[in-house]
Amino acid sequence: GQKVCYGAFKHSCYKLAYFQDLSRRVGFQEARQACEIDGGALLSLESEAEQQLIENMLQNLTKSGSGISDGDFWIGLWRSGDGLATSSACPDLYQWADGSMSPFRNWYTDEPSCGSEACVVMYHQPTANPGLGGPYLYQWNDDRCNMKH
Repeated sequence: GQKVCYGAFKHSCYKLAYFQDLSRRVGFQEARQACEIDGGALLSLESEAEQQLIENMLQNLTKSGSGISDGDFWIGLWRSGDGLATSSACPDLYQWADGSMSPFRNWYTDEPSCGSEACVVMYHQPTANPGLGGPYLYQWNDDRCNMKH
C-alpha cells in the first residue's frame, strides 16, 4: 500500500492495503500486527469527515485501473471476549484497537450482529446486489476475526 498524508485529521497518514490475490489476504490479528510492524495501527475512524476521506481514497484506488473488485477492509474496531455478546448491549462493547475513544460508528443496517463476529470490516463489495441498507460500500460489518480480508 501507498502511504497518503493529510494535515486535517488526528491520524495524519493513511495506508491502504488491498490484495486481489485471495491467498495474500489476512485475518484481523494478522492485519493488526502488520500495521504495528509498519509503525501504525488499524484505522480508527473518528468522524463522518474522516469516514468520507477514506471513502474517497477507496474510490480513487478503484478508479486507478488496478482492477479492484470485491474485498472488504479491516478497520481497528473489535469486541474482546464474549461477555454480553448476544445482548442489546453488544454494540457498546466494541472498542478501537489503538485505544481511541471515538464514539463514531457507521454500521450497515442490522449490524453489528454480534455472536461469534467480533472484528469489524468496512464493506467494499461493488458487484454485490444491494441489501436492506443499500450497496455494500463503506458501511461497517462485524465479521469473524479469522476471515481473510
